[in-house]
Amino acid sequence: MHEKTLPCPRGSGRLPGSSAFKGALSREGFPDVRFRRMEEADLDQVAEIEKSIFSMPWSRQAFLDSIRLAHTIYVVAELGGRIVGYCGCYQVLEEAEITNVAVEKSYRGRGIAFQMLETLMQIGKSQGAFAYTLEVRASNLTAIRLYEKLGFQSFGTRKNFYDKPVEDAVIMWRHWQVAEGTP
Repeated sequence: MHEKTLPCPRGSGRLPGSSAFKGALSREGFPDVRFRRMEEADLDQVAEIEKSIFSMPWSRQAFLDSIRLAHTIYVVAELGGRIVGYCGCYQVLEEAEITNVAVEKSYRGRGIAFQMLETLMQIGKSQGAFAYTLEVRASNLTAIRLYEKLGFQSFGTRKNFYDKPVEDAVIMWRHWQVAEGTP
């Protein structure tokens, strides 16, 4: 089977361009980390990471239900057969809402979240998504800086959006110019 490819973000590899992206890719600087679509076999590890990080974690079933939907994209970062991070979004026409971003604590600060999100958005872009939104805890300055590096901008807050603890969310958006396909 011949697969159409397009350049990866930042010109660091190749990413299958079909909407049925199933391949894996390693990025320059990350020779042992593979970024690929989340599969059902990943869900036990994903649920464990989710539980270890978030005060109100998604269940394994919630992830399973999500990856089975036609309008979702979920990506994992895999290192030596082990899932070390994941992210996902729901896509409606040209917009996508990023719902999850997580990297195992011992693998943070290595650029994995950045690469996962670039991979996620490149897949979405190949499927017609040109605007991305997300919410992030107002106190999560590390995540806010990451999203800003990826081209997201703050567009307001949602008061008391989060529970455990109660906290405002910063609403962020990133847009590509549709005609040019550039950020």
